[in-house]
Amino acid sequence: MSAEVSIGSGGGARLSPHPLRAAVLGEVHARPFTPITSPRRILHFAFDTAGDAAKNDRAALADFCARRQLEPLQPSANHHRVTFSGVVLRWEQHSEFTTYTWEMASESETPFHPAAASLGSPMAALPQPGPLLVALDLHLMQANKKDIAPERIFDRASLAVAENAEGDALFATDFQADPSGFVRILVLDRGLDPERAGALVQRIVELETYRTLALLGLPEARRLAPSISRIEMRLAEATDEMRRSEKLVDNHRLLDELTSLAAELEAGAAASLFRFGASRAYNEIVQLRLQTIGERKVSNFPTWSSFLARRMSPAMRTCITTEERQGTLSQKLARAANLLRTRVDVELERQNRDLLQSMNERTRLQLRLQATVEGLSVAAISYYVVGLFGYLVKGLHDRGVPVDVSLSTALFVPIAVATIWWVVRRIRRRHITGDR
Repeated sequence: MSAEVSIGSGGGARLSPHPLRAAVLGEVHARPFTPITSPRRILHFAFDTAGDAAKNDRAALADFCARRQLEPLQPSANHHRVTFSGVVLRWEQHSEFTTYTWEMASESETPFHPAAASLGSPMAALPQPGPLLVALDLHLMQANKKDIAPERIFDRASLAVAENAEGDALFATDFQADPSGFVRILVLDRGLDPERAGALVQRIVELETYRTLALLGLPEARRLAPSISRIEMRLAEATDEMRRSEKLVDNHRLLDELTSLAAELEAGAAASLFRFGASRAYNEIVQLRLQTIGERKVSNFPTWSSFLARRMSPAMRTCITTEERQGTLSQKLARAANLLRTRVDVELERQNRDLLQSMNERTRLQLRLQATVEGLSVAAISYYVVGLFGYLVKGLHDRGVPVDVSLSTALFVPIAVATIWWVVRRIRRRHITGDR
């Protein structure tokens, strides 16, 4: 159903669906199980198609189908199935990888005969989408035609054999690449109908694909381990130096170093975030596929679950531990940097306090000097004003005005001094308060 098609007909109300409703409904039926009849040979490939490689791969497959007049690949499709020349091709595109599954007839009663390399390269007609991650050769055979012993086909040291929950299928592998580079899986049909055979084969193929993808986190964890160990060691040394450092310049140096270590750690954590998260998700899918198959032990051989638990669990634990170390170390670096930053701030506040005290002392001295200068200024101005007043009184006396020059001048002195002091003080206050 298209997202633009309204819901409802006739005289009823027509409802407009959500733009993603069709995609959500279609996802429920995506990648259905394909019925398979024994005997069949399945060659499965998974390629890393992160980035633009996925777009180029889609264009190559669309051209492949068009040139052979096969069912065209829809622009928004993430899976496609076509049949030509007796071969079934199933294409699926995921978030970071793309798979090609080639299903072909097999008349041989001998497992993996002929070898996968002699079957011709089914991928030769298509450009390689990206680096190869998985190459799987699965042989589905009837169990009643010939007594087949898996321990004669695979490496006994790493052989894993199990039955499904109903006991109507046996599957075995050693998880090792043969001389052609394929991991071989043998599935013996003990009475599976085509639908159940298709479901079992698809789950086994998905199990091997996601097992490989889950382990991609291990090289990343190993790559980051030396850097994390070095940062942990340097953090311990830096915190020990913090206890002894007292000078501001030393604290600044340590703070810069801790900031640099934190930046290096966060860069590694950001680069590995997707890989570790994807490994956890793929590992969960592997466990779910094993639970769905419902293994039963065969003779004294280890089941796939027990074998993978011994081989995959340490790798997954390494990835999880590395991610936890990154998170814990990031918190420790942040706490150490905060402590050191607090110490630097306290030291700067202490220096600022001393500077303010020094400024206050200088201001106090300036005020005292200003008061001294103000007193001298009042005395000097008063002296000139009294002198001018003396000249005025003397002039009046010379003109015959009956005034005592000396007494008048003496009486004017306190008046002049008080007035000038008041004026100077008022001017100073106006400058201090900022009044206009």
